Amino acid sequence: MRNCDVVILSPLPARTSGYGQAVDERLRAVCDLMMPQAREMAGLHEYDGKVQDLSPSGVQAALARLEHARRTAGPLDSPHDEAHLAVFEESVRVQYGDLALHRRDPYPHLSNLELACYDREYASRKERAAARRKHLALWPEAIEASLESLDRVSAPVAEALLGTAYGLAVDLDAEHGREEEQALRAHSRLVARLEDAARHGDPDPRLGGPALAALMGAQEGLRVDLGALAEEAERERARLTELLTDACERLDPRQRVDELIPALLADHPDADEVIAEAARLTDEVIDFTRDRGLAPFLDGECLVGPAPPSRRWSMAMMTWAAPAEKDSVPSWYHVTPPEPEWPREEREEWLTVFSRTSLPSITVHEVAPGHFAHGRALRRAAGPVRRVLHSLAFAEGWAHYVEEVCLEEGFRARDPRFAIGVALEALVRVTRLTCAIGLHTGAMDLEEATRLFMRDAHLARTSALSEARRGTFDAGYGRYTWGKLEILRLREQARRRWGREFSPTRFHTALLSLGSPPLGLLPHVLELREG
Repeated sequence: MRNCDVVILSPLPARTSGYGQAVDERLRAVCDLMMPQAREMAGLHEYDGKVQDLSPSGVQAALARLEHARRTAGPLDSPHDEAHLAVFEESVRVQYGDLALHRRDPYPHLSNLELACYDREYASRKERAAARRKHLALWPEAIEASLESLDRVSAPVAEALLGTAYGLAVDLDAEHGREEEQALRAHSRLVARLEDAARHGDPDPRLGGPALAALMGAQEGLRVDLGALAEEAERERARLTELLTDACERLDPRQRVDELIPALLADHPDADEVIAEAARLTDEVIDFTRDRGLAPFLDGECLVGPAPPSRRWSMAMMTWAAPAEKDSVPSWYHVTPPEPEWPREEREEWLTVFSRTSLPSITVHEVAPGHFAHGRALRRAAGPVRRVLHSLAFAEGWAHYVEEVCLEEGFRARDPRFAIGVALEALVRVTRLTCAIGLHTGAMDLEEATRLFMRDAHLARTSALSEARRGTFDAGYGRYTWGKLEILRLREQARRRWGREFSPTRFHTALLSLGSPPLGLLPHVLELREG
């Protein structure tokens, strides 16, 4: 991105600066390499209307600033926060330096263009509209930088991300002014590059085992043994299959599992009732979480409604009020029904996600004690490092872990469908972990991964293929199960260490006080005395 100074930013605002100049310089250097996440997940809106320079020279310059800040700013006062920040410094160095993923993975480039972040009510409509216009005006420069970098995109990765690329421009119209016209022209060049890669790119999407282990390990501050992790995934799949089988037998002992599941998924609200059903479940899971003391904070507003147009590809997701935003900003549980003009078969397949078997566990994951509750705790985390830098393996691992916690605590105990829903969601996640390792080590190909999702996670072929394709570009999408397993391991250590003083309330309060920590730092919880 030539002659572009959009990544040279002012210091972090006072509310996120608690440890002096060191954290300002080092945290800023990390955030400059993950602008979309800093803007939306952390709520650092000084990044509004700005884009990340993902050209080869721009990435090199950002890495140089990262290294300079690390060498000159000095360590933080808190050993835990120093370790947390150091993991993220190493993670972006491995991602952009050692592995140069910006040359083979279009996803960071597409996230860099995302405009849906301005739909949320974190500021006045006028302020957000102005930021969106500034962001859109930078699309041509950002895309020029992306085209310089994206010279190693494999055919499967390009094909998997074409739909996301198309969706970025869904609300744009060349007749709405010069900015949108130029943005669309640049967008068409990026799409053309991906379409060409989908047709003519390398058919092999593999990172390779050492690269995958390095990426996963750097992100979480752990040494990763892919063989051992694959074996753990197999044991977890066997346990979950038994859980599913037992719950199905309790519901209807006369039918086989593969006969019962399609009938259960077909039992769902109509399209015009989905949002109301999700809203009722939201109240139910928040009340249950509060009654059982499963999360320390459940204040704030959680609204339920369809996602913005550019994110309607997502059936269900949480967009939380970010830690750096005003307390009055609502969180949104986005639940998106199918469009009325879709073919009947597509509408029916989409609606199976909102079945009376699936939607309760999804709502636990997205709302409480899952992402919404986690977001409320992040606002209270001590210091900017814990509020700003979020491990995705912890965030998704936590939300996945609490699905089974609710099962243990008796949520809908008289209805085996909840256990079935928990097991089905978990089987998708554990199959992701297996397929991520298989796809990127060469142990399986895309067709084999698709069949695995069909066999072990009980997905229809269309959904199974979509899941398998995601694994080609999102190599870490096994993070849900990996994070859950690490939290479960820590919970058993806490039970032994704390003895009669252990309780879910104490454990969860201590865990969430660390924000969204890299998995390698979870043992710090055992030394805490919260709760």
